[in-house]
Amino acid sequence: MHTVVNLYSKESGEISKFLSKFYNKEIKLENDLKWENKYENSIEIADIIGTFIDNSDKYKINMWISLDEGAFLNVSNDNADSIIRYLYERYPY
Repeated sequence: MHTVVNLYSKESGEISKFLSKFYNKEIKLENDLKWENKYENSIEIADIIGTFIDNSDKYKINMWISLDEGAFLNVSNDNADSIIRYLYERYPY
């Protein structure tokens, strides 16, 4: 089972700008309104969640994560800290 991160936007270019800043290199997407990435190590998504929340005022994007197959959770300013804490409790390695 992989952990999934989905980014969505209604504005073209927003996800590319965010990902380019996050990865510190230019990112070009085929579908500029949706991005999905699968992670084998669930702890790896803590960085992108933190960056997403720290920059939520700069980009018009939404983030959804899936830790369990078929169940997605919207990441917001209200729950991001709890999600990151949960990641480290559930996957302590």
